[in-house]
Amino acid sequence: MIRLYNGLVMPMTDGCAIVPGEVWTDGDKIALAGSAEGLDAPAFEREIDLRGGLVIPGFKNAHTHSAMTFLRSYADDLPLQNWLFDKVFPLEAKLTPEAVYAFTRLAALEYLAGGVTASFDMYYHREAYANANIDMGFRTVICGALSAGDRLSVAADDYAKFNTLHPLIGYRLGAHAEYTADEALLRGLAELAHEYKAPFWAHNSETRSEVAGCFERHGMSPTAYFDSLGLFDYGGGGFHCVWFDENDMDIFARRGLWAVTCPASNAKLASGIAPLAKFAARGVRVAVGTDGPASNNALDMFREMYLACVLQKLSLGDAAACPAENMLYAACSAGARAMGLPDCDSLATGRQADLAVIDLDRPNMRPVHDAAKNLVYSGTRDCVRLTMVAGRVLYEDGEFHVGEDPGRIIAEAERFTKEICEQ
Repeated sequence: MIRLYNGLVMPMTDGCAIVPGEVWTDGDKIALAGSAEGLDAPAFEREIDLRGGLVIPGFKNAHTHSAMTFLRSYADDLPLQNWLFDKVFPLEAKLTPEAVYAFTRLAALEYLAGGVTASFDMYYHREAYANANIDMGFRTVICGALSAGDRLSVAADDYAKFNTLHPLIGYRLGAHAEYTADEALLRGLAELAHEYKAPFWAHNSETRSEVAGCFERHGMSPTAYFDSLGLFDYGGGGFHCVWFDENDMDIFARRGLWAVTCPASNAKLASGIAPLAKFAARGVRVAVGTDGPASNNALDMFREMYLACVLQKLSLGDAAACPAENMLYAACSAGARAMGLPDCDSLATGRQADLAVIDLDRPNMRPVHDAAKNLVYSGTRDCVRLTMVAGRVLYEDGEFHVGEDPGRIIAEAERFTKEICEQ
């Protein structure tokens, strides 16, 4: 058992309320989160003095392509279609399982240093990706990324394999996007979703041209098209969700779907600003992701929360829009539920021991008039003192505890990057 004491706890069982207290972990589970007054303390294997720090459930990166670390800053300052089809796809065609393994481990270091405890990832060579996360001790949910030409059996095989492979690994049905999938494939995925009673995910309405193309092909938006095929009958959601109309929002609200916003990527690629304030008003559930490190270029949830809030205020001309605590909750608790990780959504007895410790003594975190607002508006990854996944401390005070020298992980990723980019 591990004891974290002498600090504050934001359990997220009741919004972003903070209580003085402790967190006890027992194996991979939370044994206590809150006041320990009057309780008989067990024999702890380790006791960690929080020194007034704040324990949160940890950030959940609800949309990313982790292994794209090899493309960070490779093809910046280009429009999305040119960036994707002229630069990204040709290099991705050269990827090997060994390269994806190396690039994924590099991303995991970045996640852990930033207080991220889980990712929702869509990419290639999924077995190598899963093994990289298992070896790093990091939690992830793999999202299917089927496109035209892929066999439907791949989704069925992956669903069975990755949902039973390891406690840190999960899988959700998905297609890359409407514009990269054909109708026969999507209908097949709808049949699987009904057979498994499973949610469905895809990139959705990221750009204006994507939506216009879907109207030309099908006479409706991507959201309406997916819904017409029965893909959302058991939930799920979409990544980006920038160009939503009233009907799209109605479908998401009615179906209880999740809109995962990626503000940094959408701003950098000039894709637009998701209507988060309208989502909130309509009851559309929101989570937060970074997108991949090729389009962001960081895997930094602090920056995503900040941009999500301030871009909403700017676009609406309303400084009261998108309150900070709403986005902090979306980035931690809501993200877990969007990804299908309800046991990771809060710090409560029996939940998974996935958490981050925030150093409130950093200059940019003082004074603490409101810790939630500090986290969103002035917080940075430098404030993260410790990150724990499944009860294991994987990052603490600038040091990684992932079973291998981080310098070797970085060097291996650099070697594969050079091989791919210089072929």
